[in-house]
Amino acid sequence: MGYDSYIFDLDGTLLDTIDDLAFSCNYALEKYGMPHRSIEEVKAAVGNGVKKLLERTVPEGLNNPMFDRTFAAFKEHYLIRCTEHTYPYPGITELLTELRERGKHIAVVSNKFDAATKGLVKHFFGKTVEVAIGEYDINKRKPAPDMVFEALKKMGQSHETAIYIGDSNVDIDTAQNSRLPCISVLWGFRSADFLIASGASILVSKPKDILDL
Repeated sequence: MGYDSYIFDLDGTLLDTIDDLAFSCNYALEKYGMPHRSIEEVKAAVGNGVKKLLERTVPEGLNNPMFDRTFAAFKEHYLIRCTEHTYPYPGITELLTELRERGKHIAVVSNKFDAATKGLVKHFFGKTVEVAIGEYDINKRKPAPDMVFEALKKMGQSHETAIYIGDSNVDIDTAQNSRLPCISVLWGFRSADFLIASGASILVSKPKDILDL
């Protein structure tokens, strides 16, 4: 195993968050008299942060005069309820534990807002993950490399011995912009065909497969 640092995406990579995302999305939509979205519609809308999720699910997006209130309602609800129907994918906890036992460094970078990212990582993984970074006011969300560079800096690690793991085209672009190799996982929110068409070169179907790379 030639890598010292493993930079993970969160939603669709470490955690299956889609039910809680849909729950909070539909709570906010219903609160302001907007139609519900299906799980599949929410799944198609994730990947670029929760504001983009709401842009894609609120009718007329940012042009809707109730957008800001709907977005605020989503964030408030999600921060409180985000662990109710969310869980690590099978094999993830064991993978992270094994990586740490081998002396590897682990970080999570997510386009989810920072408070929710840190809260979820702490709740499900505790101290196994050294650094968790979400979107906040002064950083640029993925696919910009800012979060990756910040995570590596906080861990005192170099990009030359790091690898990125994610489930989407955004993650592939993030890795490329960060000058990191990318592992694309097949248990997340995007299909193998979609990932290959987006430039994926390393695909894994089980978390334990990452240990062999």
